Formats: sequence, structure tokens, C-alpha cells
Amino acid sequence: MKRLALILPLVLAGCGTLPEPFYGNPGPEAARLALPPAPVLMVPTPSGALLDGKAGALYAHDLAAELANYDVPSVAGPAAKTSWRLSISAKQTGDSVVPSYVIAGPNGKVYGQQQGAPVPAQGWARGDAATLQAAAAADAPGLSKALAVINAHIQQSNPKSLENRTPRIFLGAVTGAPGDGNTALPMNLTRDLAGPDLQVVTNPAQADFTVTGTVKSKPDKNGQLLVELDWVVRDSNHRIVGQVTQMHDLAPSDMQPYWGDVAAAAATEAANGLQTVVQNAVLKKAKAPAS
Repeated sequence: MKRLALILPLVLAGCGTLPEPFYGNPGPEAARLALPPAPVLMVPTPSGALLDGKAGALYAHDLAAELANYDVPSVAGPAAKTSWRLSISAKQTGDSVVPSYVIAGPNGKVYGQQQGAPVPAQGWARGDAATLQAAAAADAPGLSKALAVINAHIQQSNPKSLENRTPRIFLGAVTGAPGDGNTALPMNLTRDLAGPDLQVVTNPAQADFTVTGTVKSKPDKNGQLLVELDWVVRDSNHRIVGQVTQMHDLAPSDMQPYWGDVAAAAATEAANGLQTVVQNAVLKKAKAPAS
């Protein structure tokens, strides 16, 4: 039986849990355009933060941008009833203003409150751009940690979250293979991927992860072909969390018209790597609050 060399999986997963209120760094514009829209944190213009309308809108924008730098998808703007939202207020104490923040969920429940760092009162009252930017930069790290803790608590109490059930994976298309590879490879991989730690589903809407394959080949020595199989794993928000690559020299007759035992060997090795990618992605999400 021919076997293909397996390159160790490249795990690209970031922090968070699935499904997640706060995870990833799509940036404000991508958060607006995501289809379906990813859960985002809305940051409305404050009305009780000792700022006029223009300065309040600027601070909401600064804070949303800073939170996005800490992997919190945030957008400055009005919050709908179904939105996660971060409300801003402030009180003056002597020569300083102290911002305060309330994190509320779509159900209106308050999940967390946090006090910010003192800010010079004069610069805050004037709506000085540098002062507001500095305040947003100072408070964003603490807020991002609070949001990660909130997210972890939600997932731990959610029986449908990945922390409490077996991950589900959907096997998408395989393209570029000669002969019957585009059908033989996924057929074998479907068999090898399934197990006690990973469930294969036929409906992509039910999947936590999706894997797709691409096959490339080019002439090599002695009349053989250098064949590269790239398997890419994406999460339910279409972000790449890892990749497994296999490379080997094969004779054209090994793949045309049928892949046969070459497809079986490739699928077995690929399945091992893909299972590792999924396991590492889930672990990284579960450990997000400590990161």
C-alpha cells in the first residue's frame, strides 16, 4: 500500500469558544459585512459620560477599535435589543474623570461592570482626541479580559457548546485531483474521520468545523508526479483554524483512472492530522480566559 508523507498540522486557532459572543478579530467593517453576521459587541454613543455628542461618538469609536485589537468584534453605534452592548458612563472626582462600563446581553441582563482608569478632567470635557484615545487604550485590556470570562461562563453553562459535547465536522469538496481522486479521497476520509472524539455530519449548517481539500501535482524525476494534498479546516464562522499538508512522489498510474489504496492511505494519515487540528482548536478556545 502506498503511503503519503504527512506534514504536521499547522494549528492557527485563536482565543475564544464556539459558539462565541466574543471571538476573532474581523475588524469593525468586516463585523458589519459578515454573512451571517457574527455576534458583535455594540458600543453606543454615551449620553451620561460628561461628553457632548461629537466627543461621545468619538470615544465610542475609539473604544470599539481598541477592543477589536484584543480580538473582540466591536462596532460603535446604536445597540438593538438583540445586541450585546457596552454602555459607557463617567463621574468627575476632583481633577479627574473616571469612566465606568456595563456589559449587557441580548436579554438585557447585566453580565459585568467595570471601572476605568482616571482621565484628566479638562481633556475629557473638551473631547480632546488624544485624551479620549489614551483612555480607550487604557481600558480596553481589562474590558477584553472581562468579556472573555463572561464568554467562558456562558459556554460552560451551555449544553450545546463544544465544551460539553463532541465536535461536529463537515467534509466539503476536494478539488484538483486527477482520476477519481475528487470522490475517492472524501469517501475514504469520511470513514476515517469519524470516531468518539469527532462526529462527521452531512449538513454543513450543523457543523462546528468544515474541511476542504485541494490536490496539486507537478512533474518530478523518473516520470513521477510530486503530489501535494492540502486540507484546510475552518470553524463555523469560516475562519481558518488549521491545515494539514501531505506530499509524495506518485506515478500517474497510481491516480488514473483510480486512486485505490493510495486514497485509502492518504485519508488515514490526513484524518489523524485533522483530528489533531480540531482537538487543538477546541482546547485553545476553552483556555481563552487564561491567555
